[in-house]
Amino acid sequence: MKKKWILKSCFAVTLLVSATFCLAQVESQVSTSSAPASVAAPAATPANQPQFGTRDSRYKIEPGDSFDITFDLSPEFNQTGVSVQPDGFVTLHGVGDVKVQGQSVPELTQTLRKVYGKILNDPAISVVLKDFQRPYFIADGQVARPGKYELRGDTTLTEAIAMAGGFTEYAKHSQVVLYRRVDATWTSAQLINVKKMENDRSLREDPFLHPGDMLFVPKNRISKIKPFIPNTGMGAYAPIP
Repeated sequence: MKKKWILKSCFAVTLLVSATFCLAQVESQVSTSSAPASVAAPAATPANQPQFGTRDSRYKIEPGDSFDITFDLSPEFNQTGVSVQPDGFVTLHGVGDVKVQGQSVPELTQTLRKVYGKILNDPAISVVLKDFQRPYFIADGQVARPGKYELRGDTTLTEAIAMAGGFTEYAKHSQVVLYRRVDATWTSAQLINVKKMENDRSLREDPFLHPGDMLFVPKNRISKIKPFIPNTGMGAYAPIP
């Protein structure tokens, strides 16, 4: 009897040890699977790689622009036709020279309120641009009328090409390049297959132009060899009697 009791005790201990070991393994697996995956650190951006940001759509004042200033409560300070000098400054009554180049109209208004706030109590100022550089795009290369065009409203690439007189017979429709200035240092270049859009009868990939964009239409291959193609209209291939 004593021997049987010892065997039963050993068997119970073995079961208890096995159960504890299995439970430890399960907890380990659950802990591992529930642990948050390590997030890979973002790749470092090379120092010389451009950072293309969204350009501000508000017009920035440039040399040669002019504007009117109206003071609601102090009309004696009203000024018309204030011209921006080549160095970006304007000369204003009562405050002297103020740098305004590169500012939008709301920014200019705040600048004027700040400088006039030194001699007036909380001035109410309105600014209206009178003469400024209109938004434009440039069409170059194999279009009928290359040049600088005023950009009015939403204009797509194909519409801009039509405004420039359309493609010439030498144009390479499949490799139209759209240049867009991103900042003072970098310009992006996008290759657009206008020929494919025309063949597919779909303008879903027809981009809208931004002020200052330039589209360039390169020459096709045939334009490089056409001077050597005989004119069939003159009977070049007709046998001479």
